[in-house]
Amino acid sequence: MNNWAWTALVLYLGWAGFAFGVRAAVQRRRTGDAGFRGISGRPGEAAWWAGVLFVAALLGGAAAPIAALAGFSSLEGGAALRAAGLAVALVGMALTSVAQMAMGASWRVGVDAGERTALVTSGVFARVRNPVFTAMALTALGFALMVPNLLAGAALVTLVVAVQLQVRVVEEPYLASVHGDDYAAYGARTGRFLPGLGRRTT
Repeated sequence: MNNWAWTALVLYLGWAGFAFGVRAAVQRRRTGDAGFRGISGRPGEAAWWAGVLFVAALLGGAAAPIAALAGFSSLEGGAALRAAGLAVALVGMALTSVAQMAMGASWRVGVDAGERTALVTSGVFARVRNPVFTAMALTALGFALMVPNLLAGAALVTLVVAVQLQVRVVEEPYLASVHGDDYAAYGARTGRFLPGLGRRTT
């Protein structure tokens, strides 16, 4: 069990460091802006909760393997389940990077309502509007299978809730207001998180 927990912890920290730290450094070098916009909304609002829950999910993802190393009880799951989780996590990590890079100069963490970025509709965005979030959820699922304890499960659920709030309450209204008919047409032909599912009808 400890070997799986160590593997999960090292991979998770590496993934988080690359997805946020390295990506931000690349963004700053290319554009002069690291891309971080922080948590939207006022405390207590849905948009604010989206950001808070997102941070909590990231911290929970790191806490799960640490808890396993400290002896926190895990749910039943053999080596095959954990190996499957490793494979899922690696795919999710790779897809996170691909999707982030596809955003180019438009990559952001959070939303500034007064800012206008280009609408990205090519590459993986040609089929799915939020592939970064899809890839992150896939990664979190993989880690939860690698270290199947209650903390990992809670982190996964928290991430899914945070992403749903962020997309529906913050990002989609922002993009609709900024890009108007272009975003409406894009949303009508692409899925929200998976191809063909969650197309916008208005």
